[in-house]
Amino acid sequence: MSTENEGTAVPPAPSAPPPPADAPAASAPQGAHPGSAPAAGDPYGPPAPQAHHDPGESTSAPDPSWPPPPPPSTPAYGAGGAGHGAAGQGGGGWGAGWGAAHQQPAPKNGRGRGGLVAAVLVAALVAGGLGGGLGYTLARENDSGGSTTVSAGTTGGNVKRDPGTVAAVVAAALPSTVTIEAASSSGEGGTGTGFVFDKQGHIVTNNHVVAEAVDGGNLSATFPDGKKYEAEVVGNAQGYDVAVIKLKNAPSDLKPLTLGNSDDVAVGDSTIAIGAPFGLSDTVTTGIISAKNRPVASSDGSGSKASYMSALQTDASINPGNSGGPLLDAQGNVIGINSAIQSTSNGGFGTGQAGSIGLGFAIPINQAKYVAQELIENGKPVYAKIGASVSLEDTTNGAKITEQGVGGTEPVDPGGPADKAGLKPGDVITKLDDRVIDSGPTLIGEIWTHKPGDEVTITYERGGKERTTELTLGSRVGDS
Repeated sequence: MSTENEGTAVPPAPSAPPPPADAPAASAPQGAHPGSAPAAGDPYGPPAPQAHHDPGESTSAPDPSWPPPPPPSTPAYGAGGAGHGAAGQGGGGWGAGWGAAHQQPAPKNGRGRGGLVAAVLVAALVAGGLGGGLGYTLARENDSGGSTTVSAGTTGGNVKRDPGTVAAVVAAALPSTVTIEAASSSGEGGTGTGFVFDKQGHIVTNNHVVAEAVDGGNLSATFPDGKKYEAEVVGNAQGYDVAVIKLKNAPSDLKPLTLGNSDDVAVGDSTIAIGAPFGLSDTVTTGIISAKNRPVASSDGSGSKASYMSALQTDASINPGNSGGPLLDAQGNVIGINSAIQSTSNGGFGTGQAGSIGLGFAIPINQAKYVAQELIENGKPVYAKIGASVSLEDTTNGAKITEQGVGGTEPVDPGGPADKAGLKPGDVITKLDDRVIDSGPTLIGEIWTHKPGDEVTITYERGGKERTTELTLGSRVGDS
């Protein structure tokens, strides 16, 4: 399944109240700009949901360059920065390293229905204003016997928020979240979210949120109290879509959010998402865990790169700008990092920007924690791999080891994990431990939930017969 990151830069939240209903309508803000996403290959592991664009399929050997192109269908970074786009679909092969041909469709014109929707919206607001005024006038004329309304004895600020309520959880967690603004040296960038990881000033977010500022540029993090800090990228992992930044002159009173155990999450559990959708900082939404272990390949919609995850799916509203923000459980523990959404191709309201349709995806915190710690310690990500090139075609039959490797190399690395386990070109991997594998991207996402050195059981088909073998995962350092 493919999804998308959010795309274009999101305009800041309005600083003044909207004009009266009869005032001229202001022009709609521009959508966010696209981000990035990985490609195909084994060097890492698998996941794969799908999203917008439909690139042509390719059965040829994957491109030798690292990040693999987005698989058949690729959800866009769903909660990404104010500059990351819509879900995309891909196809093709994926090498022992990565790589598969991926062709992006021509971008769609942002016009069309959006203008009509906006016009109808304005008309509705005007009608609403007239109706409201008329209703008030009639009520005033009929109120001859005095008011019968009852006022509350206390204001909202004095009401006690019981532990476990959404209000109590948010009150404790919100001060430890930040709105991130990232821009390249040329000024291109967007807005995303992050949260305090430790007392040393490390903030965890998505790679696609800070990608523009990795090689220079400007990066800042603003807390809900308005305090803003300059920051720098400590390390980023394109394939995992995880990044760590560090605040410059970090305050001494930082309170890291408590990390939960994403393995213990159950479908139906309550969720709370915090982020800056469309630049609206410190926004809170709620929902439930809709599914677990959802294979997702997320892309920025440009087809440049894709990220793979075995995601937590939630119906909490997630939009561009939510990316990198925490997904909390009912106790306020971080169980995931909001990263991608499945979205319709038209953002609506004339913006062309993808938005929530109730299908959001978060990187499980158990995986994100491991990646973040590696980035803090070494500055580079470490990926688990099986050492074989697999097809990125969007099938339901499994992950097929290709007949030809990247750039004419062997499809199964000589002496690598797959070779030692007895796997051969043409074998179709159908399970990794107890996880069903329906495609190459799914295999990649699932492999990446493990660490190098982990022993896994591979179920595969050869010549119409099902077989199993034990395999010890290898490792690869870095995204290139």
